[in-house]
Amino acid sequence: MIRMHVICEGQTEEMFVNELLAPVFFPKGVQLVPALVGKPGHKGGNFKFERLQADVKNRLLGDRTAYCTTFFDYYGLPQGFPGKETLVAQAGIQDKATAVQDAMVAELTHLIGQDPMRRFIPFVQMYEFEALLFSDPEAFANGVDRAALSKPLGAISAQFESPEHINNSPVTAPSKRIEALMADYQKPLMGTLAALEVGLDVMRAKCGLFNGWLTRIESLLVTNDAL
Repeated sequence: MIRMHVICEGQTEEMFVNELLAPVFFPKGVQLVPALVGKPGHKGGNFKFERLQADVKNRLLGDRTAYCTTFFDYYGLPQGFPGKETLVAQAGIQDKATAVQDAMVAELTHLIGQDPMRRFIPFVQMYEFEALLFSDPEAFANGVDRAALSKPLGAISAQFESPEHINNSPVTAPSKRIEALMADYQKPLMGTLAALEVGLDVMRAKCGLFNGWLTRIESLLVTNDAL
């Protein structure tokens, strides 16, 4: 059994790992262990690099047979986060994700060491967790018991190449679009209910970056030395 620590940005991501990812990966031989970034007991968010560094170091050096990955969104990263200011706002999602992930790995490798970092898989969600829910607008609407929202959610999704392209700004990020349609949207609970209804297979089919992350985790089962 491969054990993998998943450093999550917030409670929604942590719940998503527990409710959707862990039950799928455990039978395959991967135990996903999610935890919020930072000190135990806080509610997540404020994804500062210093907090991430401490968490990655503790997990890789404190559990030397385990792997470690991240699950946080590009939209919420502070401007000073490694790689965040490398590209212009109009750059593609693959380039943005790669810039942040490569810069993050380089900085962590410098601080922690190359050998333990072989057990680290970086992942940056574009642009937010809620983007995954747009993989199936009808299922999303049903999952939060708002069937009438299927059409407006579908109209949003249709504007973009993929759910991961739904753009980031104070008013157009995925969660902001949802809140504009659903003022009482409760992210951890309703986000998880919607995700369960949409289903992991649909998300993987529609969201290439997300699927690439999970595929890389799965590759460890074949080689156990993918890093």
